[in-house]
Amino acid sequence: MSITKETKQNLIGRFQINDKDTGSSEVQISILTERIRSLTEHFKTHQKDNHSRKGLLTMVSTRKKLLNYLRKTDYDKYLKIIQELELRK
Repeated sequence: MSITKETKQNLIGRFQINDKDTGSSEVQISILTERIRSLTEHFKTHQKDNHSRKGLLTMVSTRKKLLNYLRKTDYDKYLKIIQELELRK
């Protein structure tokens, strides 16, 4: 259900602004997106796992808040991350 260390490092390297950046909105959104996709696959086999479902809903709302923040502050970065993560079609 959680993402591997290598996957997380790849996402950080792909979206970081500078060498020490691990907490910018773009990095947080990419990590949350990967975790959400992982949990979505988990629910295909474990439909009744309601405890994890609550965590999924929390992650989705956190990602939505971060996306709204990014849209208000830097619309170009918002469009770029939406396109790269394929969040909206």
